[in-house]
Amino acid sequence: MNNYYYTSDPNVKHDEKEWNYTLLNETLRFVSDNGVFSKNTIDYGSRVLINAVNLKDLPAGPILDLGCGYGPIGLFLAKSNSNRQFTMVDVNNLALSLAKRNAEQNQIKNVNIFNSNIYENVTDKFAGIITNPPVRAGKQVVEEMISGSFSHLETNGTLTVVLQKKQGAPSAKKLMQKTFGNVEIVTRDKGYYILLSRKVD
Repeated sequence: MNNYYYTSDPNVKHDEKEWNYTLLNETLRFVSDNGVFSKNTIDYGSRVLINAVNLKDLPAGPILDLGCGYGPIGLFLAKSNSNRQFTMVDVNNLALSLAKRNAEQNQIKNVNIFNSNIYENVTDKFAGIITNPPVRAGKQVVEEMISGSFSHLETNGTLTVVLQKKQGAPSAKKLMQKTFGNVEIVTRDKGYYILLSRKVD
């Protein structure tokens, strides 16, 4: 049975859940379902990431939420940064339909949500790329998300990644250093690392 959240059409028995969550002084209402990542609440890594992201010193331009799931990262950031446009992509069509519903029911208009297997359908350049990568999809997917980000960033744009230490944060840090020539640990929280690299000339 193909029910992994990182596949395009998870074969699941639907069991929708609806709940509220508050972050960044905003309360949003989410619908989630079987076949998506962390369906019962926003996972800890995403929460750490949302709280750690700083969009103030980025160039003009949209922000990409890569592997958006049902939308918590992109929607919270879009709600609290209404002056920026957000692109949210995922390979999972069920997650995308939930993300669109969640954007609508929270009246978040500054988002563009569509299907893309990593960067396959992404043509824009971004001021920032933010991701909580699907570790279970395998190391190759995570590495492609990191290394592929460079060509999709504006000069001075940043890639921000959350990973657990035990699920590959140290090797991701090395790859980001190799790809960008710089990397910093923005936050460490309960084994989760927020890693940031900037595209410099």
